[in-house]
Amino acid sequence: MQSLGDYLIPGGIAFIMLGIGLGLRFSDFRRVFLRPKGILIGLAGQFFLLPLIAFLMAWILPLDPLHKVGLVLIASAPGGTASNLVTHMLKGRVALSVSLTSFNSFGILISIPLYLNLALTWFLHTETEISIGFMDTFKEILFTVVLPVVLGVLLHEYGPRDYIKRLQQPLRYILPIILFLIFSYALFAEDGGSQSAAFLEHFWLFIPLVAFNVGTMVMGFFLSRWSGIKHDGSYTIAVELGLQNAALAIFIATQVIGRAEISLIPVMYSSFSFFSTWFVGWLLKHRFHERFGISL
Repeated sequence: MQSLGDYLIPGGIAFIMLGIGLGLRFSDFRRVFLRPKGILIGLAGQFFLLPLIAFLMAWILPLDPLHKVGLVLIASAPGGTASNLVTHMLKGRVALSVSLTSFNSFGILISIPLYLNLALTWFLHTETEISIGFMDTFKEILFTVVLPVVLGVLLHEYGPRDYIKRLQQPLRYILPIILFLIFSYALFAEDGGSQSAAFLEHFWLFIPLVAFNVGTMVMGFFLSRWSGIKHDGSYTIAVELGLQNAALAIFIATQVIGRAEISLIPVMYSSFSFFSTWFVGWLLKHRFHERFGISL
């Protein structure tokens, strides 16, 4: 039986992407694909750098084996709507962010089974058959990301320009509020608030998770700069590395693997990463100039 969240969450995400699309033009996406270095560096960071750092941290740190698997799981599920919204708030390269979200939504069909089975074998000495349906993923990304963004761009290009322009400023405040409400509902309302006690019991896990969030963003930023990507593209890629598809990770942990202990890591990560990613992205944007210097 479907819950209220099955309609509210996709609907809210689609509305956010529509609002983001209202600030874009088709020429923004043309730039992304004519100069694809940003997409290639972003995808490399998401599908190779993130899992590598997660495996190293899981190997070094004295974590419970189930939490080690959870760390690898969250690193194996990059992207999500939150990164698009944070990039929009920071006035980064939103078209690049949306394009990365679209591509990595299909890349996870390979990355999650590959890295998660490796983590299960390495840390728990067990294997689980992980399967993510292509058509389900395709429909989800089509209806919650692609079509709403295209509709928003069409309205921006051909709709009433004065009205669209007046909408853009209040949307900068409305869209984050909607996403915050979605997060709150997904984390606490749907499970009856059972995660609150787990938060308190494992509060110390925030330390490695914050380190993972900030560390991957800083590495992604400098990797992008050293690759010749401009400043706005570099902090956009950093934001993409900082935010993961926690909802998918939670679903796999609870419904596919059947271990709520593993889901604690993506739940905790999603509880703070939106705010920390925005803050670190803001610092990267305003404190680091084109030549890696620090603006005083």
